[in-house]
Amino acid sequence: MHVVFALDRAGLVGADGPTHHGVFDLTFLRMLPQMVIMAPKDEAELRNMLYTAIEYKDGPIAIRYPRGSALGVEVKEEFEIISIGKGELLRSGKDIVILAVGNMVRFATEAADRLLIENISVEVINMRFIKPLDTELLDKIAEKFDKIITVEENSIVGGFGSGVLEYFADKGYRNNILRLGLPDLYVEQGTQEQLYEILKIDADGIVENVKEYLDKK
Repeated sequence: MHVVFALDRAGLVGADGPTHHGVFDLTFLRMLPQMVIMAPKDEAELRNMLYTAIEYKDGPIAIRYPRGSALGVEVKEEFEIISIGKGELLRSGKDIVILAVGNMVRFATEAADRLLIENISVEVINMRFIKPLDTELLDKIAEKFDKIITVEENSIVGGFGSGVLEYFADKGYRNNILRLGLPDLYVEQGTQEQLYEILKIDADGIVENVKEYLDKK
């Protein structure tokens, strides 16, 4: 049936407490047949995803968005349909690629900008869809990059990065993939900023992970 799931407080929720972190939804929703799962990078994309979800008629569809204030990006009065299962190239690069979803896109973009100053060229993709994945885009990435990083504000067990790994394994690709996200444990209470820093999924953490990953043989 055409049901729209709006998942508020997705990801780490800070002051709401450790029992309220929304960090398992990508994992349990991915296993449902015909489920579409979207995560916007900002408030403008959220509006368009909600519009897309309402217009979508081929089954259940979910949008997950984080706790907190909007980023302050420009919001157009009109709405736009987003093509189901299509990602968005935000930064072109040649050394490594980051595939990010939802709230992590802003950190990935900031990290790429900072790494460019150090002559590390990072491609950044806003994947937008956790299911279905943009397999056409993933095929191009597999051909272009040896090392790939996925970033999500969800448990890395069965989440977005796992979906990418599964696709690459099924296709027989030999690329190296590093998954960044929440470890397989219950995250304690703290502000969102503190937790992003501790888990190394903020811009500083992504910069550090990229450098270490590129140094590995």
